[in-house]
Amino acid sequence: MNRPVIEIESLTRIYRMGETEVRALDGVSLTVEPGEFLAVMGPSGSGKSTLMNIVGCLDRPTSGRYVLEGIDVSSLDRDARAGIRNDKIGFVFQNFNLLSRTSALENVELPLLYSKKSRMTEESVLARAKACLERVGLADRWDHTSAQLSGGQQQRVAIARSLVNDPAILLADEPTGNLDSRTSEEVMAIFQALNDEGKTVVLITHEPDIADHAKRIVTFRDGKVLSDVPVPKRRRAAPREAAAGKAAGGGVA
Repeated sequence: MNRPVIEIESLTRIYRMGETEVRALDGVSLTVEPGEFLAVMGPSGSGKSTLMNIVGCLDRPTSGRYVLEGIDVSSLDRDARAGIRNDKIGFVFQNFNLLSRTSALENVELPLLYSKKSRMTEESVLARAKACLERVGLADRWDHTSAQLSGGQQQRVAIARSLVNDPAILLADEPTGNLDSRTSEEVMAIFQALNDEGKTVVLITHEPDIADHAKRIVTFRDGKVLSDVPVPKRRRAAPREAAAGKAAGGGVA
């Protein structure tokens, strides 16, 4: 039996603002199995962003336990968390977070420079980055800078970058927040295709129609899990052929 990718037990995160104590997470327990597609929802201040920061090893809990692929990262220091973050988590953000003056290919290569996997040869790094771009339908845009790409293309570059280290999970924070509805569907088609191939996806969103692309929805309120249910009628995104299907030779090992 496979071990869960994510195991969270009685997780609490308390922030102090002067004499005021804010309990952003309050005893949260959660398990994510390999190959799940989980959407995390909730209003502003519900705790979903705090959860994302802890799952993404950007923050530490005040108490409780967080285990990622068998590693208890709850009490690791900043440097140790950075190592886990670079090797095991692929991030996709609402604002793309691409380097504006570098090419799509260079943006995708970047995580390999900070990874334990960076012993790869220059040729191997190049080949892997190109394969990731091909995987998201951008084989013909590898030399374009962000200014030369549409918002949807920039987000696909960000997804390719998130894949380059073959992470344990893809952590997507409002990945369609800056996209129109049609482009959002194309991006969600890519996430669904990756999940169909076995990649574990955790999606943070406030949009119910985006959450319905997942297999399971966890809803937060006031720092606690309000509900944790499977999606009864999963919404399948309509992909553009170039963006969602595997292009010839475009698979990423």
